[in-house]
Amino acid sequence: MNQSHRPVLLAEAVSSLTAFQHFPFKTASIIDGTFGRGGHTQALLNQLGKEANLIAFDKDPQAIAEGRLIQDKRLQLVHDSFANLDQYATSNSIDAVLLDLGISSPQIDQAERGFSFRFDGPLDMRMDTTRGVTAATWLQEASLEEITHVIKTYGEERFAFAIAKAIVAKRLVGESPKTTRELSNLVAGAVRTREPGQDPATRTFQALRMVVNRELEDLEQGLTAALKVLKIGGRLVVISFHSLEDRIVKRFMQAHAQVEVPRKLPIREKDLPQGDLNLIARIRPSDQEVIDNPRARSAMMRVAEKKSGGVLV
Repeated sequence: MNQSHRPVLLAEAVSSLTAFQHFPFKTASIIDGTFGRGGHTQALLNQLGKEANLIAFDKDPQAIAEGRLIQDKRLQLVHDSFANLDQYATSNSIDAVLLDLGISSPQIDQAERGFSFRFDGPLDMRMDTTRGVTAATWLQEASLEEITHVIKTYGEERFAFAIAKAIVAKRLVGESPKTTRELSNLVAGAVRTREPGQDPATRTFQALRMVVNRELEDLEQGLTAALKVLKIGGRLVVISFHSLEDRIVKRFMQAHAQVEVPRKLPIREKDLPQGDLNLIARIRPSDQEVIDNPRARSAMMRVAEKKSGGVLV
């Protein structure tokens, strides 16, 4: 397996998925929603029995090719988004689902993928290079309002309008950015100030990657699909890396942990109907992991368990 990528919260994720009463070691069925470079998948396979099975998803064809190097009949690789995981597993059939929402180091470090402003390359940013529009094409076609909204919302960038205006101005003279360096330089000219140590293009690149790959939409759909396929007692573990993702995960888990009822109903708090999930844990990387792997510094892992007697909300 590719050793240039360090999976974040590896031990904590595997423990959260396997070290609990429900876990059927010999015959477990697990979904790894983001294979990446196989770190979590391989660690889980090392814990599973011979009759177990693990379905690993990834949009990235390079990740799927990497996964085929694992010679293990228990592993099924699927070239698709985890948003569609309920198309590959029946309801109440899976013991645990892991969603690691981080981008892998090899993707960032390959200039031709266009994810990083640190390397000059084509402005692509697609996880799945076999389909969809590139970031360059999206910037060529999106309106000023759309570009502003995406950079402001997905990148939480306060200079979103200035950046969008600069992009559209370049486009009007036939110079719409087509490479990472062109976009990075354009953003640097539009952003007046930036936090110490952060490149001016950081937030814009994040926003474009997210819109090109439909990351937030896939997350919302994938969480619903995960709850559908999990068995009673099964675990859902999600590792997020920025506030927009974590907010979606937090709200989803909280919404399914408590059924909403009208306030005027004459019912005591202890008698309130319960939802589908028990909230188990919220875990951050240790100080040592952040030192060893700086990309872990913003990670948040949330763990929930599906329970009986709940009502979907």
